[in-house]
Amino acid sequence: MRQFIVFFLQLGTVGLLLMGILDSSFLFIPTGNDLLLILLTARHHESVVGYVIAASVGSVLGVMLLDLVCRKGGEEGLKRILSAKRLAFAKKKVKSHAAIMLVLAALSPPPFPFTAVVAAASAFQYPKPRMLAVVFGGRLVRFAILGWIAVVFGRHIVVIMRSSEFWWAVALFSVICVVVRRRS
Repeated sequence: MRQFIVFFLQLGTVGLLLMGILDSSFLFIPTGNDLLLILLTARHHESVVGYVIAASVGSVLGVMLLDLVCRKGGEEGLKRILSAKRLAFAKKKVKSHAAIMLVLAALSPPPFPFTAVVAAASAFQYPKPRMLAVVFGGRLVRFAILGWIAVVFGRHIVVIMRSSEFWWAVALFSVICVVVRRRS
């Protein structure tokens, strides 16, 4: 995981954009965008606005890729991966509370199933422009908060992130996120 983050860190703003695309589409990278945003902002406070925007735009581009597949597969595609009971529950919630679900998903850190919420909204044909706007707004708020935290506490966070204990904790958390995601 450490080498993965270092690779994207070297790409700077472009790395945040690419990480956002990957994480919000089909590749699950728990905390990847968060760590990258914090590291970049801790090093270059003056670029925080650009980093926040890049992370948010990357996430929306990833959602667009996911939407292409899930919207086309529709409810039939979800039937292959969800039980009838879970499918009915998801359909009911998306029909009545899709915007709220998308905002909460966009604001929430892992292991909240962001991709699953977006996939369900797309499969049940939630309007694409509205979905992208809601996700962008939620991600913008989330990454702005992380950027502010990195400006204020970034140097301290970087010291912690350099420890091997931190990376073991990230690895363990990533495994937990994957297990939780597989069960949901």
